[in-house]
Amino acid sequence: MGRGGYVWWYVDALSADGRQGLTIIAFIGSVFSPYYAWDLSKDPFDHCAVNVVLYGERANRFCMTERGRDSLSRDARSIAIGPSDLEWDGTTLTIRIDERTAPIPSRVRGTVKVRPSGITAETFTLDSHGAHRWWPMAPLSQVEVSLTEPSLAWTGTAYFDTNHGDSALEDAFTDWTWCRAELARGAAVLYDVRRRDGSGQNLSLHFAPDGTRREIKPPLAASLPPTRLWRVPRSTRSDDAKAAVVRTFEDTPFYSRSVLASTLCGEAVRPVHESLSLDRFKNPLVRLMLPFRMPRPMA
Repeated sequence: MGRGGYVWWYVDALSADGRQGLTIIAFIGSVFSPYYAWDLSKDPFDHCAVNVVLYGERANRFCMTERGRDSLSRDARSIAIGPSDLEWDGTTLTIRIDERTAPIPSRVRGTVKVRPSGITAETFTLDSHGAHRWWPMAPLSQVEVSLTEPSLAWTGTAYFDTNHGDSALEDAFTDWTWCRAELARGAAVLYDVRRRDGSGQNLSLHFAPDGTRREIKPPLAASLPPTRLWRVPRSTRSDDAKAAVVRTFEDTPFYSRSVLASTLCGEAVRPVHESLSLDRFKNPLVRLMLPFRMPRPMA
């Protein structure tokens, strides 16, 4: 991983009743960090973070403290950034969280266990030069969430992937949408990217529980309303070109996260959906806002 590059490990989880959600992203080269964007050295190892976001009726918390290279340790099976770490034992990804929210401080502590039903075999290139790569390694997993702060415990389904890149996201892409949906037998994952050069790519993927990729007819484009507060554009795909927003968990100047109602692979599903505008992220005013939510303690 060179200067300006990144790698992240991403877990998206939703409770069985759909009322609670959790996102965890461990970054080396924090792609949404204003500090990384402003750093002329572009050293990814000096911009690490564990982003933890709780959504739901009982708790909504956002943590993303950026740390330098002295807070990073890793080996073939684990990565630790500050007081939080992720460890893979061959069957289970165990995530131990100890983070603080900002700008109003509160704690998020506890353990999350992700157990994939199967591991996929294929990595996908997102740009036209092979500089940005995505591996949806465990599209269908079971998750156990056990937090002490806030006191919260639930089980549900999860998705686990990783992204690697050799340059800033905003240099390669203008925006993207992504969603994943649990099916009766497996999971569907949709990824639509629009590149900075004007081209685009649609990945419509169906995975069996063991991670085997199955053929899928690309769903039709379906429009969605922009988010209520920041008016972030949203769109998705559905078999019948129809989709609705059930609930929006996160509405920020450049990113939204929602639960939808749509039809994929002939099934009525409730996908977890995200929409990212990298044009908005590049806006200097937006970057100046981010340190309030993404602190970087002094060394």
